Amino acid sequence: MLVLLPPSETKRPGGTGAPLDLAALACGDLLPQRERTVDALVALSEDADEAARVLKLSERQRGDIAVNAALRDAPTLAAVDRYTGVLFDALAASDLDRSARRWLGEHVMIHSAPFGPVGALDRIPAYRLAAGTSIPSLGALKRLWAPAVSAAISAHAPAFVLDLRSEAYASLGPIPNDVASAYVRVVTAGEDGTARALNHFNKHAKGELVRRLAQERPRIRSRAGLLRWAHGAGVVLRERGVELDLVV
Repeated sequence: MLVLLPPSETKRPGGTGAPLDLAALACGDLLPQRERTVDALVALSEDADEAARVLKLSERQRGDIAVNAALRDAPTLAAVDRYTGVLFDALAASDLDRSARRWLGEHVMIHSAPFGPVGALDRIPAYRLAAGTSIPSLGALKRLWAPAVSAAISAHAPAFVLDLRSEAYASLGPIPNDVASAYVRVVTAGEDGTARALNHFNKHAKGELVRRLAQERPRIRSRAGLLRWAHGAGVVLRERGVELDLVV
C-alpha cells in the first residue's frame, strides 16, 4: 500500500542533512519537473517584491523569500520531520520507533508543491510554495505536475493507494484509473446519522490514522484489506461510492 499525504504550510527550519539532492528523491521520473520548479523559485527570489506578490506573503512572511533562495544549499530534514502543523503533530513521526519510521519510508509519500510526491524519509529543505500558486515562469503548478505525477504513480504500480491528500494537492497528481485507490474524507456523524465534513479534525484524524498504520504495519494490498484492518483495529471507515469516510 502507498499512502499519500498532503504537506503543511508550516515547516521546521534548519536541518542536519546534506543539501538537496533532487536525483535522490523518490519517483526519479519527476526530476525534470523538480529541476524546473526549484530553478523558478530560486530565480523568483531575486526580486523580493515580485516574490512576495506571487507567493502572497505578508510583510512578516518575507523571510520565506530567503528560504526559497537557498533551496539548493540549505540543510535538509526527512520530509516527515520537516512539516509541522495539525496532521504532522498528530503523526508525531519523531516519537516512532525505528521499525515504524522504516514503514513510513517504505509506504508513505508527502505531496509537496516544489518537489512533487517525496518519500517520508526523503531529505528536503524548508521552502515556501503552495499548491495553488502560479509562478510566472512556470504557469499553474497543476499544468506542470498533474500529468507527470499521474504517470509516475502508474509506472510504479502500487497495489493500492490510500489518498489522504487535500483536494488541492490531489489535483496536482490524480490517481490513474488503472491504479486501485481510495480517497478519504474525514467526517463526524450527527445525531440524525448525517455525515458532516470536518476541517481541523480532518488533519488530526489523518495524522492519527497514519501513526496507527506505522505502529501496526498491516499488510494491506486492496481496499477490502484496508477495510478489514480498520474493522479489527476499531477504526471506522465507511464506503461512500468510490471514496471512504473516516468517521471520528
